[in-house]
Amino acid sequence: MALHDQTRKTASGDSGKAASGESGEIASRLLAWYDAHHRDLPWRVAPRELARGIRPDPYRVWLSEVMLQQTTVEAVKSYFRAFVEKWPDIEALAASPTEDVMKAWAGLGYYSRARNLKACADLVARQGGRFPVTQAGLRELPGIGAYTAAAIAAIAFDRPAAVVDGNVERVVSRLFSIVTPLSEAKSDIRTYVERMVPATRPGDFAQAMMDLGATICTPRRPRCMLCPLREDCSAIISGDAERFPVRLPKGEKPLRRGAAFVAVRGDGAILLRKRGDKGLLGGMTEVPTTGWTARIDGAT
Repeated sequence: MALHDQTRKTASGDSGKAASGESGEIASRLLAWYDAHHRDLPWRVAPRELARGIRPDPYRVWLSEVMLQQTTVEAVKSYFRAFVEKWPDIEALAASPTEDVMKAWAGLGYYSRARNLKACADLVARQGGRFPVTQAGLRELPGIGAYTAAAIAAIAFDRPAAVVDGNVERVVSRLFSIVTPLSEAKSDIRTYVERMVPATRPGDFAQAMMDLGATICTPRRPRCMLCPLREDCSAIISGDAERFPVRLPKGEKPLRRGAAFVAVRGDGAILLRKRGDKGLLGGMTEVPTTGWTARIDGAT
C-alpha cells in the first residue's frame, strides 16, 4: 500500500490535505513562524541578519553540525563557543595538534567525531580552505554523512536539500500520519521533505523544521495549539499526535559481562593502554579489560 494511501486511511477525511499539493503553503507558513520564533543559537545566522546580507560561515555550520551529532543543543553551545574562540577558521583548526582538539572535545562523547573533525579540517585546509558546495562533494569529506552533507549544503550554501534529523522525522510522521514504523519509513519521510523544500530559503526551511520539532512538535505533550502547521497536520486532526512516529517494539538487549584489571605500580602509577582508533571510545585510554560477552561460558 502506498504511503499516500496509508495516510488517507489513518486519519480523518481531511488527512490527505497536506499531502495533496500544498507543500508551498506549508513552507510559507513554516518560514513565517520561523521568522518570528526561531531559536537564537551561536552558530546560526538569523533571518533578520540574512536579510541584511550576512551569510553563514560554512566552517561554523560544519563545526556545529558535527558537534550536534548525537548530542543536545544545550550541551554543544559552550563547546562551540570555546572552539571558535580558539580556532576561528578551518586553517587554525587544521594547524592545531590532534591532542589539543581531543582535549577540547573532552566531555562531548563519541570521540570518533573529534578525530574525523580534525581529519576533515586537515583535508579542507589542504584544498584551499573552502568546503564543497554540493552534497556529493561534502560527503567525500571525513565524518560527513548524508544528513550532515544535506544540512551544510542547505544552511551554508542555500542549496535545496532534504535535511532530515530526528526532529524532522517526528514532524513529518505527524503531519502525514505515517503508520509505517519509523525504521521502515525513512525513505518515504525523505521524499515528503524533498517535496516541501522551497526553492528560496531552503536553509531557513531546514532550520525551521528542526526548531518546530525541538520546541513545538516535541516527543511528548506536543504544543499542537501553537503549531503553525496545525491546520495541515493529520495527526492533530485525528487527535492522536503522540502516536507518531510509530516505532517497532524494542527487542531485549543482551547483558554482556567482562572484567577490568587495575595494576598499580609501587610508585602509585596505574597501568593504562590506548584503545584502537575505531569503535566505542576509540583512541581513549583505559585499564586493560577482557572482551565483553553475553555468553555464560565467557567465550567471545
